[in-house]
Amino acid sequence: MKLREWTMEEQEQLIHFMITNTWPFDGNHHPGREIVEKAIEEGGYASDEVKTFWVENEKDEKVGIVKIYDLQDDIPLFDLKIADVSRGFGYGPKALQLVAEYVFGLPGEKIRLEGHTRQDNLAMRKTFGRAGFVKEAHLRNAWFSPKENSYYDAVTYGITREDFLGGTTTPVIWEDAGKDKNLIPDFPNSFESTRLLIRAPELSDTLDILQATERSLPALREWMPWAQSEPTFYKNEENLREAIADFILRKDLRLHLFSKETGEFVGSAGLHKIDWTIPKFEIGYWLATDFEGFGYATEAVERITQFAFEDLGARRVEIRCDDENNKSRAVAERSGFTLEGTLKHDSMSVDGKVLRNTCIYAKIM
Repeated sequence: MKLREWTMEEQEQLIHFMITNTWPFDGNHHPGREIVEKAIEEGGYASDEVKTFWVENEKDEKVGIVKIYDLQDDIPLFDLKIADVSRGFGYGPKALQLVAEYVFGLPGEKIRLEGHTRQDNLAMRKTFGRAGFVKEAHLRNAWFSPKENSYYDAVTYGITREDFLGGTTTPVIWEDAGKDKNLIPDFPNSFESTRLLIRAPELSDTLDILQATERSLPALREWMPWAQSEPTFYKNEENLREAIADFILRKDLRLHLFSKETGEFVGSAGLHKIDWTIPKFEIGYWLATDFEGFGYATEAVERITQFAFEDLGARRVEIRCDDENNKSRAVAERSGFTLEGTLKHDSMSVDGKVLRNTCIYAKIM
């Protein structure tokens, strides 16, 4: 891949690129020709402060553009756009690495490079991370979308000259009331057990989850409050977006289970009710009915528990379940968790008619 500087002779190509692709997270999702022409005339793509580059792949195909702003400052900004048909091929991170190489090779030794995006632009956020950029700010209600007539949160990512030249990634120290001992560690988004790929949720999982819950409703409804209503693709997609955002923000770590042999969706688990100050977590889990009885739940719980202790620095991991949920209790016991007690009349049954008891199992470090 390479960056090739755009020239005014390529004005029509740039206009065509901008108006034939869609930009769902931009203020103008689908700009018209007049808007792009005006931006070009006003120096929005080429000036002393701005340079625009084509992003070209190994076949010299134009797969994107990138604008670099504030080139006279010590801290330039950039805006990267990948064409609709070229998304999902890994061009974004490679393009950002080339942008950083260009900026930090300029005279005057630029201090840092930064970019901004909407909080829910998960693809761009992954691109930042894979290119070595670090999340440095979360700005509430800072991104206005005219199409929805509403505000979204914005996030800022940056890379320093030192990190780029040293090939390192230095996370921001997010202090809480001056205490730096409770930092959230960096950790992978996926890992494996003997038979399972265990990874963070992705929007492409929506149909797998819908089909699994539809097949498994009779079993799930006995214990899961969220399974009481009929699942729909829209509800599953909305829930999945929230889970992805919570994972990124480290508020809740939902994990999806897939068979390494067949690639089939097996079920869902995760680390919930997180307290990073200890740290401690609660494991939850459910399996698609057709995968029950093969030890997948125990395998997932054992591996996720290992992940919690070894990667997240957990001091305590819990499993809480209804005292009549014998399958869930068996998983906890087979996984080596200790029953610490039973809370009497701790919760209501899923139909809201009967008081139930809750068993608390735990492992500690």
